[in-house]
Amino acid sequence: MGKFINPFTDYGFKKIFGQELSKDLLIDFLNDLLEGERVITDLTFLNNEQLPEWEDARALIYDIYCTTDTGEKIIVEMQNKPQVHFKERALFYLSHAVARQGQTGDFWNFDVKAVYGVFFMNFLFKDNVKFRTDVILADRETGEQFTDKMRQIFLALPVFKKEEEECETNFERWIYTLKNMDTLKRMPFKARKAVFEKLEEIASVSSLNQEEHELYWKSLNAYRTALSVHEASIEEGKEIGIEIGIEKGEKIGIEKGKEIGIEEGKRQQTLAIARTMKQNDISTSVIALSTGLSPKEIEAL
Repeated sequence: MGKFINPFTDYGFKKIFGQELSKDLLIDFLNDLLEGERVITDLTFLNNEQLPEWEDARALIYDIYCTTDTGEKIIVEMQNKPQVHFKERALFYLSHAVARQGQTGDFWNFDVKAVYGVFFMNFLFKDNVKFRTDVILADRETGEQFTDKMRQIFLALPVFKKEEEECETNFERWIYTLKNMDTLKRMPFKARKAVFEKLEEIASVSSLNQEEHELYWKSLNAYRTALSVHEASIEEGKEIGIEIGIEKGEKIGIEKGKEIGIEEGKRQQTLAIARTMKQNDISTSVIALSTGLSPKEIEAL
């Protein structure tokens, strides 16, 4: 076990960003993320049950729901593996947070507060080549922002490749530290930014009591198991796709066979992931949400 907790586990993510004791860390991170736009001075954690969810889906997602001192709603979420319709799911969450602000009576005039979604992704969108994707509601022709009431920020961690000495902004220093935390021998940037001293204190494995240590260990094992299952399923899907591509390529031509093999490989990879999830007693609804397969297809596995 490393010197610092893994922030991409359920326990680690919420210990660093999701508790009153460390909420100044989340405030600092969000202010660095939104530098030049606004300043958050305080926030309050909200009940995640206010957000829509499906049975067992929390096993796949670590998230925090809070409101700022001026009323904006912010959803901060960590997702460790790809999910079918992830963009749409993020939009659904934010739309729900907007809609919940509605009030009955004749005096409410739709004066909603802004809703932000900040999504850490330990994977890439299929077409993603950017580390940070900032989504706003804007006019298609002019690019002028139409309203500031909804904002989505996607952070694709695999794209961030900077080393410690290459980080130029406080936001980059945050991302470097979070991405590498479980392998760090020391907490970087303490001399430059005092909040990293607090992060060192909060994230130190040695500071955990026995109960916290057990909770973290269970969370870490769940994280490692989920990654192993996902990686194994991908490899299985690749192998099946190659075999099918070769077989069919002999009949209808190598190039056409390659195309079919790629598509069939994707199909077999999805089935392999679903099969593994089913073997791990994950519910049909969550498997369907994660893979795009129908309940009938899942039951047939």
